Order: sequence, then structure tokens, then C-alpha cells
Amino acid sequence: MTLIDDATRFCYVYLLKSKDETLDYFKIYKAEVENQLERKIKRLRSDRGGEYFPKVFDDFCAEHGIIHERTPPYSPESNGVAERKNRTLIDLVNSILDTAGMVGEALLTSCHVLNRVPNKNKDKTPYEEWIGRKPSLSYFRTWGCLAKVNVPINKKRKLGPKTILSSKIDVPDIYARYFKIFFEITPELNAPTEAFEPPREISPEEDNNEAPRKSKRQRVEKSFGDDFIVYLVDDTPMSISEAYASSDADNWKEAVQSELDSILSNGTWELTERPYGCKPVGCKWVFKKKLRPDGTIEKYKARLVAKGYTQKEGEDFFNTYSPVARMTTIRVSLSLAVSYGLIIHQMDVKTAFLNGELQEEIYMEQPDGFVVKGQESKVCKLLKSLYGLKQAPKQWHEKFDTTLTSAGFAVNEADSCVYYRYGGGKGVILCLYVDDILIFGTDIDVINEVKSFLSTKFDMKDLGEADVILNIKLIKDESGITLSQTHYVEKVLSRFGYIDSKPSPTPYDPSVTLKKNKRIGVNQLKYSQIIGSLMYLASATRPDISFAVSKLSRFMSNPGTDHWHALERVMAPRFVLEGYSDANRIYDDELYATSGYVFMLGGGAVSWRSCKQTILTRSTMEAELAALDTASVEADWLRELLMDLPVVEKPIPAILMNCDNQTAIAKVNSDKENAKSSRHVRRRVKSVRKMRHSGVISVTYIQTEKNLADPFTKGLSRNVIDIASKEMGLRPI
Repeated sequence: MTLIDDATRFCYVYLLKSKDETLDYFKIYKAEVENQLERKIKRLRSDRGGEYFPKVFDDFCAEHGIIHERTPPYSPESNGVAERKNRTLIDLVNSILDTAGMVGEALLTSCHVLNRVPNKNKDKTPYEEWIGRKPSLSYFRTWGCLAKVNVPINKKRKLGPKTILSSKIDVPDIYARYFKIFFEITPELNAPTEAFEPPREISPEEDNNEAPRKSKRQRVEKSFGDDFIVYLVDDTPMSISEAYASSDADNWKEAVQSELDSILSNGTWELTERPYGCKPVGCKWVFKKKLRPDGTIEKYKARLVAKGYTQKEGEDFFNTYSPVARMTTIRVSLSLAVSYGLIIHQMDVKTAFLNGELQEEIYMEQPDGFVVKGQESKVCKLLKSLYGLKQAPKQWHEKFDTTLTSAGFAVNEADSCVYYRYGGGKGVILCLYVDDILIFGTDIDVINEVKSFLSTKFDMKDLGEADVILNIKLIKDESGITLSQTHYVEKVLSRFGYIDSKPSPTPYDPSVTLKKNKRIGVNQLKYSQIIGSLMYLASATRPDISFAVSKLSRFMSNPGTDHWHALERVMAPRFVLEGYSDANRIYDDELYATSGYVFMLGGGAVSWRSCKQTILTRSTMEAELAALDTASVEADWLRELLMDLPVVEKPIPAILMNCDNQTAIAKVNSDKENAKSSRHVRRRVKSVRKMRHSGVISVTYIQTEKNLADPFTKGLSRNVIDIASKEMGLRPI
């Protein structure tokens, strides 16, 4: 492993037995540089070798404030200093190497020499610039020259030689770190005898170092594409010193001060002496520019974040689970608001995670740039939660939950992030998604009452009538509410270069059969980014692309040209949506069938899913039963959600489940068991029957062409897609 200082070109070389030792030697290098030379490592640039990718390596760099830069794939020129140094070292090793088994020593010697030789660009040697004084070259000798070793006085004989002839291989360091003399005689110096055997010459043919066995596992080379370079071109500051030295220093200072004021006014910590044996949690400043839809800067944001990755489970934290409202819950609530004429408002909790009460005793270092003078040795004892802590989301939800339940709100049993209060003909429903709150009320007075209550408990921002929630725009008209993500779609298309693409009639071509790519992947990073963007779109407002996204997401590890063509087809259509859906069907030559379901409420789809089944089915009927079981579970959850909302009329009738397979329906409606069915299929049949008997669902037959679940199982023709989209509430642009 070579480590080169970029300014002086001084080089360190370490001989590793395996790449697992990379971090250990980097720690040794860091300790020597800091202790002996009083220098600090600020940035580390490396290639994309696997030895630099373990999480422990990233954690070590982050813990010591070292910015780790990795070069783009197949771009050795991005790390030219190290690449050129390695080539120079190898050339020098090949020039001086003439003895078997001495490659490591030759490499150390080459590094030692190059550090003490000036280059054409500088008058001083790397050693002089690095150490601060000129190097001594008096001990330099030719590699492999003969040398005489002085025999210790207690080993000398009266008539014997005073020195022993040997082969002087190397003098790589003045402190003899790597100094080695290889005697040409047997090492009898420590136990002299009357006679000794003549030296045995070392021959290259006698080198018994066998090459390690090559792994037979086939490795597919990954391609991240040219777009990976964008990660290296980012003007967002990585530290408070970079922020204050940038051209936007005034804006960053204002953002930092605003964040610190919120923390101090909230009583998040108190300064105290560090307890004996305590290792405080570190912290860092995180900066971000919040952009408007047109790309201009709306706000400069600074956040003080604790380094939660240094916490130890069982000491600093225990449970970390924190729920958020499901997207289906939000859609159901919006649909109910249209049906019952509810008013919808929105609020945002400023620095929400700072409100959580900590149950553990946690100490943190003072934030960079705001260390109190005269109290540098003290640490911050956290009284309340802070962003970055493992338990921060959980503590915030518990604080919010306690606050609302103490004010008379009830918690929905199906979704613990839904709260409601009803009485006297007036009611209000709250949906919490981390720090975003949707408020549904029967009139404006009850909504204002809730807003006033929340403002007395937390630092709130009143956003008025709900306009945009979770990147979804709410468009209200006489017919109801349209959920639109046009701005998000345009942003995704523009980001990946598909803004001017020709529209495609359907998201997926039914004539295409996709299989795993066994060749080199094509731009895997960009493929994954597009799939990630489409997944959110498919789960929020685009049920028509659910099957295509679900199908294409199975090839993210190594996409090929065929997968890219199919993905570009998904990126082509553009719609404005208001519904949500899912379905089930067996497709192409895969072993596992694809399941999906769709639930409609108030004229629009509110819940859907398209996914591969987890069990192996032997017939279409078994696949339909497995899918019906998955849909029934969602139906049970939706019914439980509606049962706990005060605006819904009770009792709720059984949810009608439409299925286009008459054999599967007969199987569910019959109480007879078929011993030939697989055990896992029988379990699912019993589950569906139980829900049917309890009145949760009722199963009926529907023709395939009228089944809205069909588009979620396979690619279909344009006419079928258009009809299904219209039924689900989709509106073409």
C-alpha cells in the first residue's frame, strides 16, 4: 500500500499480507504523521479497490474528520499522483531486482531512494519538504553490493577473521526499520563452531512461493457510468470551516446560527465535566441547499447531527423503531375528505427530533466552531434528543403521541400515526409523517383549535391549506382532489435526460421477455437511481407503472441493454394521476408468479402493489389463491383503518374482492380440502376463507378485461392500459 502526500510527494510504502490489513496500516500511518510531524490528514483520495469500501474504513475516516474521495470507475487519471508513483516504483524495482524472494525489500528501497531524490519540477527533495531538513546520503550503497559485517567482540577469535563477507541487499531507512543483511554463509555467528559450510547460493529457480489458487467464482464487472463524476463535483460544504470559507459564507453563518438558537432555546444539552471512562459521541455540521422547482436556491439549511454510528446498543440506545403514516393511509384520508367535505390543512414541526425526551445518559462533544472558551474540556450532556442519534425518531414519536393522547386524541389501531377526536358533531383527524402533519377537520374552528394547541407544545410552522404533501401536489376542483406529481416527474425526466423523449403507448412491452444479464453491466449506478425515483412515483400516484418498475427492479445489480430499453419505455409516458392500484398474475418464463392488488375508494385507487410471489405455485389457480391471500391481508388492514375513523359510517360492509379465476373463487367459497394442494397453498386458502367467514371480504368473479388488477401483472396493449387507467382515476395530460 502506497500513501503519498499530495503537496510534497513524500511516499510511504507498507507491505501487506492481505488487503484486510489496509485499515490497520492506515491507522499506523496516521499516528506517525500526527505524532512525529504534527500534521493532520484532511482528505484521502483512493481508487475503487474493495479494501477502501468496508464500513469500518468509512466510519474511521468520518470519526476523525477525514474526507474520503473515491475515483470514478475506469478513471485512473483521477488519482494520477498515486498511479504515477506506483508505476515509478515498479519500474525501479524491476531495474534493481536480481535476487529471488526480495521483491518487498526492493520496493521499500525504491521508495526510500525516491523520497531523497529531487524531481524536475522542484529543487527540493520530497524528504526535505516533508521533514524540514536535507537528507543524508552517506549510507547509500549499490543494491546487491558486497558488504562486510563486523563480528561482535565476544564472538571474535584470536586468529579468526574480524569481519564476515556478505551480500548487502538494502539500506532502506536510517533507523534500520527495514535494514536487512542476508549472509552468504549459514547464520553461525551466534553459535560459532570449529568449521562451517560454504555459502549456498540462492537461485531464482528455488523460489517455492506458490501463487494463490484463483477463485472459480465468476465475477461480473460493474459499470457505474460517466454520471458517477457528479459526486465529485459538489459545492456543498462538508464542514463548518469550508462553509465559512465559501462564497456563500454569510448565508451559511445565518443557517448555522438559526440551528444553534433552536437547540439552545430547546434546552437540548448542558455543559458538564466528562465522567471518568466516558467516551462522548461526536457531532458534525451537515449543510444543504433547498431548491425551488425551477432550480433556484430557496433556503440554506444547516443541521447539527450527532454521530450516532458510534453509539453502542445496550448502553447508549435500546429500541429504535419509529412508525410513520403509510402512503395508503394518506390516500384513504384524502378520499374520505372529498366524500365527507372535510377541510384539509397542513403544519410542519421545526426541528422535530429535538423535542424527544432521552431516557439514556448520553454525552456529546461540543460542536465544531462553538466550543466555549475556558471550558474546552467539558462535554455536552444531552437532555433531549438530537438529529443523528439512533433513538431520535422513536423519542420524537413517543413525545408527539403522549402530547396528543393527553389532550383527548385517540390513536388509530391500524396506523399508530393517525389520531382523531370526535364529539358534539365536530371531529378532526391528524396524520403524522415524521415532521409533516395533515389535519382533516369538519370545520375551520376545530382545525384552528388543534393548530393553537400544537403551537403551544412545539415550534410549528403553519402551512395553511394543504397544497403539497410529500412531493405530491393536491389540486382541488368541483369533482374532488387530484393528486399530481407533474413537477416531480419533470424533475426526474430532466435529471436523467428524458425530458424530450417520445411518449410511449404503454409503460411495458408485453412482447419483451427480460432475463438476467450475464455480461458486463451497463451503467448500473444510473439504472439504480432511475428505478429508485420511479419506485416512489409508483407507490404514490402512478399505479400504471407499478408492474414495469417492479419487474425492472429485479435487474438492478447488473442491468443489460435490454433492461435499459425497457426502462426507457417507462420513462417515456407522462400522466397526471389521482389514484392507486395493484394486481396479480403469472408472467413469462419465471418460476415465481407476480402478485398484485388494487383497492378503489371514492372513485380513485388508494392502495396497490405489484411484486413477485415468495412461494412456488404449480398452477394458475394456486398463483391466484396466493395473490388473493396477499390482497386479503391489505383488505383487512384497510377495513381496520376505516373502522377507527369517526367520519365513516358503521358497520362497514365486507370488502368486495374481484377475481378473474373461477376455480380459485370456487376453492375459497368451498369448505372442502384438497389433499393434492401444496401445504403453503392450503394455509393461504384457509386464511382467505377465515376472512370471508368473518365478514372482512367477499369474493366474486369479474371478467379479465374488466379486472383493474390486470395491468399490474404483465404488459398489456394500449387500449387495455387506457381503460384501466381511466377506471383508476388517472387523467392523461
